[in-house]
Amino acid sequence: MKKRIYILVLIAAFICTMCNTSKKEDVVATEKTAAPEKENHHSAMTASDSLKLVNHQIEIKGEVEFPLQLNIDSLQKMKVTTISNFKITGQNGEIKKEDKTSKGVLLKDILEKSKIIQKDHKDRNFYIVARASDGYKATFSWAEIFNNPTGENTYVLFEENGKPIKNGEMVLICKNDIKTGPRHVYWLKSIEVYRVK
Repeated sequence: MKKRIYILVLIAAFICTMCNTSKKEDVVATEKTAAPEKENHHSAMTASDSLKLVNHQIEIKGEVEFPLQLNIDSLQKMKVTTISNFKITGQNGEIKKEDKTSKGVLLKDILEKSKIIQKDHKDRNFYIVARASDGYKATFSWAEIFNNPTGENTYVLFEENGKPIKNGEMVLICKNDIKTGPRHVYWLKSIEVYRVK
C-alpha cells in the first residue's frame, strides 16, 4: 500500500513538473514572438509624416489671463536669445544632436506675457505642459520656471544652426537638464497652464 502511494506521489510530481516546464516554454515563445512587434512599433518617421505634425503656431492656454497664439513672427518680436553649443542627450547620455547656434524666446517671458491667473503672491501651485502634435508632453512646475535656474534655461526655439527648424517650426528645450532629450519637445503645439488641485 505504501509503495502505491509513493508511486502515485512520484507520478503526480512528475506531471506537475512537466506542466510547469510547458508553461515556461510558452512564456519564452510568447516573449520571442512579441519582440519583433515591439521593434516595428518604433519604426522611423518618414518626411511626409513629419510634415503632417508641423504647427505654424503655438497656443498658450489654460489658467492664463491672455491666451495667445504665437508664430515665428510674433516670437521674433519678443526678446530673442541666441544659444550656443546646445546638445540633446538621450537617457544613456549619448549625444543625439548638437546645435552650434539656436535662437528662441524664454518660456518664462512667454508665460509672463500671457499672465498666469494668480489670486495673490502665494498662489503658485501650477504646472506647465508643453504639448507636441504627436502627443508627446513635457512638464514644468511654476517654481522651476519662476524661482529656479530652469526658468533662465527653458526656451521655445524657432531657429537652429541659422536655419528654420525641421521637426516643427517651434521646439521647446530645457538647457540645464542633465539629460536634455526627455524635455526636448519637437512639433510644439501648445503650452498649457494648470492649477494643481
